[in-house]
Amino acid sequence: MNQKTTLLIMAAGMGSRFGGLKQMEPVGPGDEILMDYSVSDAQKAGFDRTVFIIRREFEREFRQIVGRRMENIMDVGYAFQDMDNMPRGRTKPWGTAYAILCAEAQVDTPFCVLNADDFYGRNAFEVMHTHLRASNDYAMVGYLLENTLTENGTVARGICEVEGGYLKGVTEHLSIPFHNGFPKGTIASMNMFGFQLNLFPYLHEGFAAFLQAHGHEEKSEYLIPRVVDELIKSGKERMRVLSTDAKWYGVTYREDLPGVMAAIRAMTEKL
Repeated sequence: MNQKTTLLIMAAGMGSRFGGLKQMEPVGPGDEILMDYSVSDAQKAGFDRTVFIIRREFEREFRQIVGRRMENIMDVGYAFQDMDNMPRGRTKPWGTAYAILCAEAQVDTPFCVLNADDFYGRNAFEVMHTHLRASNDYAMVGYLLENTLTENGTVARGICEVEGGYLKGVTEHLSIPFHNGFPKGTIASMNMFGFQLNLFPYLHEGFAAFLQAHGHEEKSEYLIPRVVDELIKSGKERMRVLSTDAKWYGVTYREDLPGVMAAIRAMTEKL
């Protein structure tokens, strides 16, 4: 049985749709940011270490605003998703799968990876931690699509096909509006995945192929849902879909903030 577990938080995005460093925007009644809740919930669920994947140019600010506070809760490490050696005209990182690859040196246990600017709910961390300690299968926490949308614009979601409790495939939709044609009960991936260390060789091989095919393009991204989809459909790995009663909240647009703040305040008042 696996004993220790690591949480990877992808915080390298600059929040282009939101405007600015949305990861550092206060949302809680005590000026907590979304990462405060993720790290606290992970620690209470039993995770042993948190690694933040950030861009080196805002390392100092991140450590001052986030890192020092989190270091009082659990063991913390940092990995850097840098913009070095980018092709001319490209201004954004290579995507979520590459972000995980950048953290390879900081990870030596089964791990959970998630976004910095999402609120996943404590139960999601509990079911993921339990799975990582008991199974070698990959895993994801599945959320109802209708609980992950915003009236303030479109969102990118991985739409999941589930069979017998396992993920059969995931299709990335980059622009889903609040009113859409998906049936109620559709399962969406919110980029909360659990992996074993054998993911990294897959990522190295896949990124080399990605660069050969798309390295010259300005906006193409190497995304973890696509990697997962390929591994499952090739039969190399399988991924358990974990159910949760947790409510997901996210800040994709600045207009989302009031609703997220109100929901989190209501939850904390019940505790």
